[in-house]
Parts: sequence; C-alpha cells; structure tokens
Amino acid sequence: MPEAPPAPERYYPREECGIYGIWGSPQASHYVYLGLYSLQHRGQESAGIVSTDRERLYRYAGMGQVARVFSADKLSHLVGEMAIGHNRYSTHGASFLRNAQPIRVDSHLGPFALAHNGNLVNAHELRSRLEKKGSIFQTTADSEVIVHLMARSGKKKFVEALADALRQVEGAYSLLILTRNELYAVRDPNGFRPLAMGQRADGAIVFASETCAFDITDTTYERDVKPGELVMVDHKGPVSFFPFRRTKESLCIFEHIYFSRPDSRIFEQPVYDVRKSLGRMLAREHPVPADAVVAVPDSSTVAALGYAEESGIPYTIGLIRSHYIGRTFIEPEQRIRDFGARIKYNVIASAVAGKRVVLVDDSIMRGTTARKLIKMFRRAGATEVHMRISAPPTKFPCYYGIDIPTRNELVAATHTREEIEKWLRVDSLGYMSLEFAHQAMQMGGTTHRYCDACFSGKYPLSLIPTAGNQKDLFTELEEQEE
Repeated sequence: MPEAPPAPERYYPREECGIYGIWGSPQASHYVYLGLYSLQHRGQESAGIVSTDRERLYRYAGMGQVARVFSADKLSHLVGEMAIGHNRYSTHGASFLRNAQPIRVDSHLGPFALAHNGNLVNAHELRSRLEKKGSIFQTTADSEVIVHLMARSGKKKFVEALADALRQVEGAYSLLILTRNELYAVRDPNGFRPLAMGQRADGAIVFASETCAFDITDTTYERDVKPGELVMVDHKGPVSFFPFRRTKESLCIFEHIYFSRPDSRIFEQPVYDVRKSLGRMLAREHPVPADAVVAVPDSSTVAALGYAEESGIPYTIGLIRSHYIGRTFIEPEQRIRDFGARIKYNVIASAVAGKRVVLVDDSIMRGTTARKLIKMFRRAGATEVHMRISAPPTKFPCYYGIDIPTRNELVAATHTREEIEKWLRVDSLGYMSLEFAHQAMQMGGTTHRYCDACFSGKYPLSLIPTAGNQKDLFTELEEQEE
C-alpha cells in the first residue's frame, strides 16, 4: 500500500452546527449562551444569538468559540424573553463573519432570524434559480436559500410561507426560526439531524440539538421534535404541524457513534448506552487475546469500556489527549517525528509497555494519524497493537450535514481491510459490521431507521451532481472573495 498523501494529522468527520432556542424566559439570551457552550463540540468557527423583546430583533455574532464571542456586556444587549443561538462548525476553507448564524432578515413577513443545522442537497440549484430571478445573497451558506424562498412565497401567513419554502428544499435540516412573537422548530421529513424539546420549571419552552444543553439550563427533556414536524410556540403554548409529505425515517447513525456527547439523549436513546453496546458487540465480533483495552479519546472512550466489559480485558487509560490545541501551532525548526499527532496525543508508556493492547477508535477516515498513533504505542513498548473500530468502514461522503472527505480520500474506499491493516502496521484490524451497528442502535428497544450512507453508499435522497458538503457548496464564490 503506497504512502498516504499529506493530510491533516487527525481527520475526524466534522459536524455542521449546534442550535439552541428558548421561549418565555427573562434571561433568554443567557440560557442560549449556556446552551451553546454545551454544544461547542458541534461547531467552533463562529457563534451567534438573536433575541427579541417583541418590538425588534437583537443580534450578535462573532468568530471563534462561544466564551470568546460573548461577554456579559454583549449579552446584556440581547434583551427579551425569546432567543435562538447557533454554533457553526470549523471548516478548512475560507471563514467569513457574514456566514455566522443565526441569519437575521427583514421581509414583508416581518423581521425574523433562522438557525440551521444540516445541509441542503439542492441548495446550489435553488440558489442559481433565485439569483436569475433577482435575489441577492448576502452569505455563501445554504441556509440563506430558505430565507429567499420564504420571501418569494405567495403565502401571507408566516407559518405557511415557512412550510411552502421547506417543501422546495431537499436534504437535512433542523431549524429554529424566531419572529417578534413566535419561536418555530422544524425537522426535515427524514429526521437526519437531531432536535430535542424540553421545558424549564418556570414554563419556558426549550429546543436544542442535544439534551446535554438542557442539563446546564435546568431544562427537563420532554420529547424529540419528530421527523417532518413543525412546532410553533407563542403565548398560547406549543402547537404541532406536519405540513410535509411523509417519507422514510433516516436518522444519522454517526450521531450515536461519534458526534453527540455521551451525556446526551439522541433519537430517544442515551448516547452512552448505545456506545457501550457498540463496544460490547465489537468485542463479540472481533475478540482477541490481549492485556489492555485503550481508547482513542474522547469519543471512543465509552465504546472501549464496552469492549473491555464484554471481553474481560482490563480497560486502561493508555493515551492522553490534549484539550488545548488551537487552530495553529508553531513547530520547532528542527522537525519532530509525527509532530502533529504527538502535540495532540501522548501514550502513557508505563500503562502499555510489555502489553498486548486493543486500541479502540470510532472511525478511520484517511488513516494517517491512526498509523502514527500505532507507531507511538510501539515506541512506548507495546508488544502487540490490535485496532478495533466501533463503526463499519467509512467509504462514502455525507451530503446531509457532516463534513466527510471525498471518496478517494477515504482509505476504506480505496483499499481492502488487509491492505489497511498492513499499512497501519497493526497486528490485527477489526471493523464493526453494518449488521451489528444497526443492532446496537436498537438495543434500547427502539425501532428507528438510520441513515448509513457513509458506510453503505445507499443515500436516502437522490443527489444533485453539483451538491457537496456544506463547506464546498459555494467554494468558487468564496475563493473569489478571499
């Protein structure tokens, strides 16, 4: 197997966004701030909040992480009892403040703001059509397409214009929309991306991408917004609509495997329990004699615990991950071997020296860092390294809200397991089978149907040739503006 081309040291698939909204609390913007802080793992490029006092909409957004974007002074200007917020994920390409969400607009429907988690597969086609009709776009985000479709809708009522616009888009969307008097929460008919609904003791209604954001704001989880559901909240309380044609449920399987925090409840199941089941089933499917089970932190930790419990092999903290890595760092003039991997990870030699190690991770994308991690374990004295992946081989890109590389960049799409095993220089490599992965998703007794297109290539929605990941949809436009 040839040496892999230069690539980022650790390529994880990246989530698009995290969203949080609240109706009916005097401290609305402060709760949104806390909710976004809990959802920071879903996006670090920018953060924004829009609030309303029923007279006007107040907006502030900035580049970077939540705690850096907002101060007490900035939050004090975001007044009102309703607010929505958004974290945008970090891209490899151009980064613009104008792409930060929520998007705020004025229209014949009145002022409103929109926060979007997902990816619209027909956004490029819709945008081109709208521009030919005179629409002028202010951002390169696909979310703005929804705003223009609403503005051009012939419907007079806001909720009808929103439903009319969303019937024209295809793809993944969990949305929060704020007007001066209402808060709307919408989930696409396939239900790709999560969106939960809860209530505080003071009666405030809350929505969030993950329930971990409920815990920090003293919110009790009530239920998920259902696929194809539109929930409107006003002074009379929440009202539910189902304005879209019903289709096959296609929940993102990667939310449970990797993206969501283990303390969240996603698609009506605790993420911790699902990941523990993945690890247990991985141990049944790929057993191996060993002395220690080690996780690649942090998202693989729970799966590694499951593997250890099922196999009877002790779980060991053998790999440390630094949580203080910024976007850039300065490498010494005299090059250090595997610098990129070693600045983020370090092996605890005393925990693995002289031992046969099972190294558990949740995915292999390009494989470059997995190879370097294994070298680090060898140098630390591990006598054997057996790699176990708590997901099937990732062979296809995602078009529904996850930044996964193109197919020719995914090592499992271009090489056999044996070739990858040899290239990684592991004693053995075992992936979770697709069948076992789906069984793990159902361990809690649910009967949900999951999208596994990144593993199987079976996409729930037909794809438009010009569509790509959200960060690539308008690359040409962004390059022209750099």
